[in-house]
Amino acid sequence: MKTIFPLIIYFIMIIWSNYSVGQHLDGFVYDYDKNQLKAPLPGVNIYWLDTQQGTISDADGKFHINYPSRDSLILIASFVGYMNDTIMIGEGQTDIEIILSNNKQLDEFVVSEKQSSSFISQIDPLHVQHITGAELTKAACCNLSESFETNVSVDVSYSDAVSGAKKIELLGLHGKYSQMMTENIPNLRGLSTTYGLGYIPGTWMESIQISKGAASVINGYESTTGQINIEYKKPDGEEKLFLNAYANHIGKFEGNFNGAIKLNEKWSTMLFAHGETFKNKIDNNGDSFVDAPLIQQYNVYNRWKYVNKNHMAQFGFQALEENRTGGQMEFQKSEKRDSSDYYGINIKTKRYQVWGKTGYVFENKNETSIGFINSYTYHDQSSFFGLTDYNGTENTYYANLILQSEMGSFKHKYSTGLSYTFDDYKEQLNDSTFNRTESVPGAFFQYTYSDKKKLTMLVGVRVDFHNIWGTFFTPRVHAKYNLFENTILRASAGKGYRTANIIAENSYLLASSRKLYIKPDIKQEEAWNYGVNLTQIFEIAEKELNLNIEFYRTDFVNQVIIDRDQNASEIHIYNLNGNSFSNSYQIELVYELIPRLDVVAAFRYNDVRMTTNEKLEREPLVNRYKGLLNLSYKTNLDKWRFDFTTQLNGDARLPDTQSNPPEYQKSQNSPVYTIINAQITKNFKKWNIYVGVENLTDFTQSDPIIAADDPFGPYFDSSIVWGPIMGRKFYAGLKFQIN
Repeated sequence: MKTIFPLIIYFIMIIWSNYSVGQHLDGFVYDYDKNQLKAPLPGVNIYWLDTQQGTISDADGKFHINYPSRDSLILIASFVGYMNDTIMIGEGQTDIEIILSNNKQLDEFVVSEKQSSSFISQIDPLHVQHITGAELTKAACCNLSESFETNVSVDVSYSDAVSGAKKIELLGLHGKYSQMMTENIPNLRGLSTTYGLGYIPGTWMESIQISKGAASVINGYESTTGQINIEYKKPDGEEKLFLNAYANHIGKFEGNFNGAIKLNEKWSTMLFAHGETFKNKIDNNGDSFVDAPLIQQYNVYNRWKYVNKNHMAQFGFQALEENRTGGQMEFQKSEKRDSSDYYGINIKTKRYQVWGKTGYVFENKNETSIGFINSYTYHDQSSFFGLTDYNGTENTYYANLILQSEMGSFKHKYSTGLSYTFDDYKEQLNDSTFNRTESVPGAFFQYTYSDKKKLTMLVGVRVDFHNIWGTFFTPRVHAKYNLFENTILRASAGKGYRTANIIAENSYLLASSRKLYIKPDIKQEEAWNYGVNLTQIFEIAEKELNLNIEFYRTDFVNQVIIDRDQNASEIHIYNLNGNSFSNSYQIELVYELIPRLDVVAAFRYNDVRMTTNEKLEREPLVNRYKGLLNLSYKTNLDKWRFDFTTQLNGDARLPDTQSNPPEYQKSQNSPVYTIINAQITKNFKKWNIYVGVENLTDFTQSDPIIAADDPFGPYFDSSIVWGPIMGRKFYAGLKFQIN
């Protein structure tokens, strides 16, 4: 009954679930005449990004367009002689005014322009980078962890040399400080932090939004460096059937199926299925350990959508089972684990999620809407690392009730509501237990001012009542100001909080002989984030060159320090006593060099420091800088596409190993290295084939495991990983799609 009762309550709530928007959008398109009066523009093309759904404005500059079958709403306004405008439509928005700028004098020529596959919104006060489905096809993109290869903002690297776990970094800090969401629902947190990047197949994703700095208070208090939101494909979208097969030369195989059915005018559903297997033991570096763990994963996701006049509801569920095994080449799971046998690891995961969203737009007040989001997650992990056992279960429930409306006019809008988060963790590390239950009701209010021309301000605050940490406030502010017609300045500041899941977030450290010492008074993590961003658009050879320059700083009030420097045989975990900060500088250029050849060039510098053992120094295993060059060329009619990406990775400070014997010591810093990826795609009417190579130069970290010859000895450590473990990897795939 303890299990059934919450499920009954949950499914009753599904009836009310989703935060959504109205069914259509009404708008007015205009320019200013010489007297600075609004002059309606008839015949303007209005369409949703990445769809065939559009309309044109009438003689009075007005238009009416139905919402697309997706939650990410990006509207394009295009008119001969005017600059295109890209508008992010807010959830619940039912009307809009669009001002087009007349700065293209065209006579007999018609210029057709295309939206970049990765771009920064020009109207959102938050610094949000949109990675569209087209961008995701530039690389193999088998799962979320491989979706950022053409992006300089997010780093993805291996956590250790045994488990295959991957981690991301944003603004120079670990991904645990970025709020991961799927369709604006917090996800991939808690026990899924370490391996969760592999739980979302690339073929399921419609787009990714990367928001840097303090994020909106609507989605909670946990975001410190930003948010990464994944949008899945929608059941009433263009895609009706999608099949994908992938294989690489080392023996990994993946298969994906997406199928959508529109049952009637109101109901539609979509089924996603994913399977992957890798059973080939490879040891190219000769250290007796497999270079990549053996993995078998089954992943199913089903979603439903209901649309009525003023109401829309969505709900769905996901079920995942994964088994990964690593260690020495001769290790067999069936053998009894003993220090006289071979070293091995095994991680078994079962994860089930159910979610729902519902929203209603008031019939006589189109600017007012109310929505409700809720989700439930069950996660079970049983694992061992050599002779160390680690098991954990997680039950998480999340709910968010949101009301949106205007305050007198379209210039003043607000969002307010109530939220609730429940987390129940039960973890066991050998004979020690780490159990925690968090219950956090909260309330928020967010005000937005926009004069539709130059200034947009977003100010938010939330208060949360934590059963462990008490009451705390989260203030955040964002501002966007158009200095000139093609010059946008953004600034942001805000606070973030989070409870550290010490074992789950650092379980990759268990693949070592280090002894774990945890101080008993671990506190909640707390940090401020400040940022400024300048976007400049230049007109060069009748094409837009986009320049983006940014700086973000994160200052920790308290941080849970993972200290690996005191002793090479120990890990000390304690509260920050001193300073800890991250400064991240980035510059990025995007330009179409010649017709159909897109170029992205970017460089980022990180200065990340924290106080460990009363000494302020660079945080270990964080690259000091990164450079990226991406070239993407497609032939006429998009029959062939060629993608090339190279990454320059700067040096990183390595944890201190000087207390080890000389043969088990590492240098102080990692070397600078370059990674090159390339892919060729041949498109046909309903299907395409692609071939590619990752790590073309075959660069690898030669000695990723310390004391690999004595894995049960006192110096064994597989966690000091700064570069690729696998060398050159060739892959091929086939995609079939019916719209």
